[in-house]
Amino acid sequence: MFRVTRHLVLAGAGLAAVLALSACGSDTDSAGSMTGMSGHGPNSSTSSTSAASSSRAGDVMFAQMMVPHHRQAIEMADVALANDAASGQVRTLAEQIKGAQDPEIQTMQGWLREWGAPTTATMDHGSGGMMSEQDMAALKVAQGPEFNRMWLHMMIEHHQGAVTQAQDVLSTTADPRVRQLAQSIVDGQQKEITTMKGML
Repeated sequence: MFRVTRHLVLAGAGLAAVLALSACGSDTDSAGSMTGMSGHGPNSSTSSTSAASSSRAGDVMFAQMMVPHHRQAIEMADVALANDAASGQVRTLAEQIKGAQDPEIQTMQGWLREWGAPTTATMDHGSGGMMSEQDMAALKVAQGPEFNRMWLHMMIEHHQGAVTQAQDVLSTTADPRVRQLAQSIVDGQQKEITTMKGML
């Protein structure tokens, strides 16, 4: 009886030891798994932060470049509205451009302030469809049918630059507001390009 009991006690002790070791192994595995997850977490977070930072940098550049771009389009529209040589179609389009782009400037400047970024940026003339000072001076003194042709050619080039910039930010932005505005610029200005080509 004693020997059977002793065997049972030893067997129970052995089982307890096995369970204890198993539990330790489980804890170690869990710790290892947690360590692995913990190690993965910061890497993933760093990667996500980097991607978000890169995305926002693209948003900032888009807004900083598009604001002066829009301002020049409005200046060109004002030139058309002040020139008696401008056709009725050109005047209508000029008013349409002012009506669309002025509110967009206000929106983008608001974003730049929200993001803590400068609201003004230097943009090289001749890049992104921007007209040079010489181009603008020539437009302001043009008369007759030549004015309409010059204005349309310049505005088509200007719009094409804006469309390219908007398409560029669509491939990088993670901000739904930026995406919506950029897509609106693409859609609206491509439509106006088609209209202006028809007018020519």
